[in-house]
Amino acid sequence: MDQQEKIYDLIGIGIGPFNLSLAALLDEIDGVEPLFFEQKEGFDWHPGMLIEGTKMQVPFIADLVTMADPTNPYSFLNYISKNERMYQFYFLQRLDIPRREYNDYCQWVAKQLDSCQFGQRVTNIRHYKDNKELFEVEVTHMNSGEVEVYCTKHLVMGTGSVPVMPQSFRNASSEDVFHTADFLSNRDRCRKADSITVVGSGQSAAEAFRELLREQRDCGYQLDWITRSAGFESMEESKLSLEHFSPDYVNYFYQLPQHQKDEIFASQGLYYKGISNHTINDIYNLLYEYSVGREELNIGLQVLSEVKEIRPKVEGGYELECYHYQKGETFTHHSDLVIAATGYKPYVPDFVHHLEDFLEWDEKGRYKVTKDYRLVKTKETANEIYVHSGISHTHGVGSTNLGLSIHRNKVIINHLTGREVFPINEKNIFQSFNV
Repeated sequence: MDQQEKIYDLIGIGIGPFNLSLAALLDEIDGVEPLFFEQKEGFDWHPGMLIEGTKMQVPFIADLVTMADPTNPYSFLNYISKNERMYQFYFLQRLDIPRREYNDYCQWVAKQLDSCQFGQRVTNIRHYKDNKELFEVEVTHMNSGEVEVYCTKHLVMGTGSVPVMPQSFRNASSEDVFHTADFLSNRDRCRKADSITVVGSGQSAAEAFRELLREQRDCGYQLDWITRSAGFESMEESKLSLEHFSPDYVNYFYQLPQHQKDEIFASQGLYYKGISNHTINDIYNLLYEYSVGREELNIGLQVLSEVKEIRPKVEGGYELECYHYQKGETFTHHSDLVIAATGYKPYVPDFVHHLEDFLEWDEKGRYKVTKDYRLVKTKETANEIYVHSGISHTHGVGSTNLGLSIHRNKVIINHLTGREVFPINEKNIFQSFNV
């Protein structure tokens, strides 16, 4: 194990869009030396759902840097320019961009940042006091297994989320029952199946279903979509509703009592978990086309139904035990493959729990977070842990929204440097949430 003598100002754990944005912004600021670690070999954002034709749900201006500094060399428009695609983008005449392009843009930025180190996994953290108080960060190189220890004044957590698979789904083979996060890697398997069922609702479910629907007649499989929701509900995308994804709403939400935050957040699913209107329209248009001439569709859309259990059948395939909760009736459904669109949960690495005595936790086991995105500590120290992941309970519905990532990083950078590097506007939207 090698001990590095250098002391960094900030070490970032995980390199997703939020920490990559922070790294890009800090690259243009003198006097701050950061380092970011990611266990994957390179930047790759939800690779299992980089389906051709899928679009970002935020405008391209919500890139990694523009909303803090439009002149920053890591802007999306500079990426377009450097790749000699400016006129193509100009004639595209769209604010939204393909999801694959956003991923490619982020990869372009990550490759230019020396502060971003891939193929290296943070395996432990320790806060200690010698002559100075510091964090000691243990990092394992994924290829060699070599372990190095780095010292830093501050940390920033950007560990993202992981797919959630219901317990009742876990007895089935992962080749036959898999999460939408693994959709593209199972694409050929789907094409050869006799029947496929998508379980769940929301954007990922709709995109997987739409892609399967496009090939359904050529491949010949039975295609079903089951959701416990009352319908295949559209995301709330009106412009005034989008103002919930603003610094103003974050500030309003943060000052509410925690029990009220939990109640409000539970009621806001359609702000971030519904299906985009254009995706629903694509699906309906395909269904309508397929119905011409009264063809046999071999397609089913079932609402108000929860999949309680998945059992393998002796002859192959799976039996899904379903419950229609309004009628109070149980029914069974058969399928060769099951695709679970059952969401994600924040990823809290094991080493964070090594700091349990150093951090404050609420009664539900969630860490407490200050308004300016620092974990609340149990001891007085100048060393901070800034956080991007797992803060919906404190900062609300926009916590995972890419359009708010730069605002968060502006706040973090201002606190980290102890000066106003980036102005923070008090009023950003037309409506008011406070009285």
